[in-house]
Amino acid sequence: MRGNTVVVTALAGVTALVAGACSSGSGNSEAKGDTGPPSASAAPSGGARTSGAPAEPAAKRPITIAFGGDTHFEGQLRARLARPATALGPIARTLRAADLAMVNLETAITTGGTHAPGKEFAFRAPPSAFTALKAAGVDVTSMANNHGMDFMQGGLRDSLKAIGRTRFPTVGIGRDADEAYRAHRVTVKGNRVAIIGATQVLDDHLIQAWTAGERKGGLASAKDVPRMVQAVREARKGADLVIVHLHWGQELKACPLPRQRELAKALTDAGADVVVGGHAHVPLGGGYLDGKYVHYGMGNFVFSSASGQTANSGVLLLRVQNGKVANARWKPARISGGLPLPLKGAAASAELKRWNGLRSCTGLKATP
Repeated sequence: MRGNTVVVTALAGVTALVAGACSSGSGNSEAKGDTGPPSASAAPSGGARTSGAPAEPAAKRPITIAFGGDTHFEGQLRARLARPATALGPIARTLRAADLAMVNLETAITTGGTHAPGKEFAFRAPPSAFTALKAAGVDVTSMANNHGMDFMQGGLRDSLKAIGRTRFPTVGIGRDADEAYRAHRVTVKGNRVAIIGATQVLDDHLIQAWTAGERKGGLASAKDVPRMVQAVREARKGADLVIVHLHWGQELKACPLPRQRELAKALTDAGADVVVGGHAHVPLGGGYLDGKYVHYGMGNFVFSSASGQTANSGVLLLRVQNGKVANARWKPARISGGLPLPLKGAAASAELKRWNGLRSCTGLKATP
């Protein structure tokens, strides 16, 4: 986070996995521009957090939140992790300029584990992926997606250890369901923000193995709508803004599925102010639903195999004032060599016009 940002998250949970030596805390509490220390001490965690005793919040000021889409470090992108400070390329300037930035980390963080059965594509990256995200200005990520446990329980243990060691805020994953569904909480310029991550996309034969349970590590599943509604209501307590980040939709389909629209309605009714996500590999439309902001898919972001229509990308910028999304902007980009390169001039105008047209099949409004 940039600006007057105070992290209010205390961490709990992964001590048994990391022998008490690491913590998955609030990650960017010392990010560029921070003006004060965290207000709660960190205890070890497996990627899910509970809020501690917050400092007295500053007066609320408008903030800008940036969202990028699906991100991994496969193919030619793996070599970029040798220099994590520049791994995301020029798009990092847009992320750093926001007060809060988030992407979907679509990979297991492991160098071991067992390849998930029946999966043609399995993604993994070393812990330096978190270093690269932080250097690019990303403040929080979700690992709740159909690649977050590509290397099964061994990969999950490694991912949780990496989250703990790097203290990078990561949602949608945990040692049990309570951790996986729990919100990351942070105060940004006086705005108390709660962020949840979950996936509506899981291979049928892996749902049971990958879904976090009462005494079982895994991912937060958006297939369990009552559990998601409960998570939003819990996040709502003490928050000025609740964000739900989802992995959802159908690959290459530029319009939302009925189950996406139903889930967006259920979560906004439960108290979510922003519902965003991805998975389709192409951008979908966004807009307002009963005054709340919903975006059905941000497409690929840092993605090695992107080409053709799957290379259409961008950054969603939301301006939040008094707990409401007052304005939404799309900064279009085009992926080349796996990296999103911001578009300019006529190319940017044409892509922005095309993106605005995607709203026509969403049932969403262009303005609040």
